[in-house]
Amino acid sequence: MTEHIGILTAGGDSPGLNATIRGIGKSALNYPNMQVVGFRDGFRGLVENRTVSLNSDSFAGIISQGGTILGTSRDKPHRMLIGGTVMDMTDAIIENYHAHHLDVLVCLGGGGTQKNALHLHQNGLNVITVPKTIDNDVAMTDVTFGFDTALGIATDALDRLHSTAHSHHRIIVVEIMGHRAGWLTLGAGIAGGADVILIPEIPYDVNSIADAIRYRVRRGKKFSIVAVAEGAMSVQCAKKFYAAEDIMRNADNKKDKKQAKADLEELKSAHGNHTLELSQQLEELTGLESRITILGHLQRGGTPSAADRVLASRLGTACVDMIQNNQFGVMVAARGEGAEAVPLTEVAGKLKLVPLNHPWIKAARQLDTNLGD
Repeated sequence: MTEHIGILTAGGDSPGLNATIRGIGKSALNYPNMQVVGFRDGFRGLVENRTVSLNSDSFAGIISQGGTILGTSRDKPHRMLIGGTVMDMTDAIIENYHAHHLDVLVCLGGGGTQKNALHLHQNGLNVITVPKTIDNDVAMTDVTFGFDTALGIATDALDRLHSTAHSHHRIIVVEIMGHRAGWLTLGAGIAGGADVILIPEIPYDVNSIADAIRYRVRRGKKFSIVAVAEGAMSVQCAKKFYAAEDIMRNADNKKDKKQAKADLEELKSAHGNHTLELSQQLEELTGLESRITILGHLQRGGTPSAADRVLASRLGTACVDMIQNNQFGVMVAARGEGAEAVPLTEVAGKLKLVPLNHPWIKAARQLDTNLGD
């Protein structure tokens, strides 16, 4: 019998998506009984039945391309905006899944995609996920594709900013992606020789940072590079944020939960300017001119690195092996140089944060890098 494989990419784009699509598609087409169909723009394309046939010609030359040939979106199956109304489109997805005679739906995505895929699996669909995100924060996998490329881009930016910081005797504050996990900022900060690295896992004290910069000045180093994750927080902000989260989790009634959620959203909104505020505070405390560089989506674009192409290719081919073995409701996790099927129930809703005893943390401290604490 012919096996029909559906593929979609969901969430933010990430280098290596096309390499993964290619890995799955080319490996599947080695089997005469396998056919592959792509759905455009994530789960929305599956709802709206927007497809593209994937054959050998579709995969030619895409291993080096950034972005995704299928397009992507952040739509959730059970909370999708349709005609101005948020609707549960799970039934429409199930209907289209069967209309295309799919035997499995492969979802390429990050943390949100793992939860959405589990939701579909719990509603009776055969689903497999392949983890991607430049943040490297998907649980139960050694690494996600996209991370290595973004790490190289952020490191290159830090390298280039060193010269202008040195020339003008400035503090350069570089904001790097990472809402709750500091892998990208920590790795790029170490590789790019940052003097201060601020990550979400370690709330910072601005006075500690200023002391470290003033110490550098006394030693004749009149510039500093501060690598800060977009989700890094001061000690004061972190206390408020975690308190609001705790209330929202443990509130006994809907009214308290709703208020806590509103408080949390207000804190997140106010936190959007934290890098600017940090820069201004450091300028006032040190007397040095401070400038901000926000790397933003630059980190997600362009050609994937060789490491990400290899990772994407081996996870893609491992995904087809799992399909052949009828392993569904799982994520294709990178494990050493191989791959392992991990149940989505063990992945969904979890984050892989930087442990405070991680070797990268230890290395940064031994290099006299200030971590804000």
